[in-house]
Amino acid sequence: MTTLHPTATREAWLAARLELLEAEKDFTRRSDELARRRQALPWVKVDKTYRFDTEHGSATLADLFEGRSQLLIYHFMFGPDYQAGCPSCSAIADGFDGFVSHLAQHDVTLAAVSRAPLARLLAYRERMGWHFPWASAHGGEFNYDFNVSFTEAQQRDGLIEYNYRLGGHAMDEAAPPQIVSDMAATCGTDAATYVRDRPGMSTFVRESGAIYHTYSAYARGLDGLWGMYQWLDRAPLGRNETGVWWRRHDEYAPQPAQARARQR
Repeated sequence: MTTLHPTATREAWLAARLELLEAEKDFTRRSDELARRRQALPWVKVDKTYRFDTEHGSATLADLFEGRSQLLIYHFMFGPDYQAGCPSCSAIADGFDGFVSHLAQHDVTLAAVSRAPLARLLAYRERMGWHFPWASAHGGEFNYDFNVSFTEAQQRDGLIEYNYRLGGHAMDEAAPPQIVSDMAATCGTDAATYVRDRPGMSTFVRESGAIYHTYSAYARGLDGLWGMYQWLDRAPLGRNETGVWWRRHDEYAPQPAQARARQR
């Protein structure tokens, strides 16, 4: 069977590839400049005392640094009424364990924070086979202050500010898309409850005894953290998706069956 995709000689392919290489180099330079601009953002001192439950006991935000000067927190969608963590956050978190030790050598701690009670977080972490630090902000203000959790009143009154905008996100709609309801169902909750927690990441630095908030990103600002997408963007068919196709890694069918299904 002849492919419908354009084909070419090796020489023609190389010419097209070299043209693309220039665009890739330009993208890399622009990405480097964005990184510099992130690092140049002014810092905001954190004056509030936040408390978390961790596997080592009650902890402050300073404790989450684990003695290092920098802290990266992934705001993992796992609300107190969820029965399982968000599958999208789970796909991102699948890469954390491989990074933790490298970041630690660079004076950076990577941890996740969620609102679910600690026992539920740790049980889910064990199910997923993860080991990275995961703290519970259950009952505290941390998630609300960093715009990844919202109250029923905010939801009802249309006062959810997420990704630096008031409203406008698909999760803010009174009748959310079916995809949101489907994702909520995989977490054992309803759509309205599910979207009161959102994904994000925030970074902090500790200097001269003070802690500063330096950066936060949300929604598609997290794309670069999805390791699988960085690979898929370089695969022959790209992301090639029409909806939510991913699952928690222990929910996929055995790999041989997957391969046969795709061949058909």
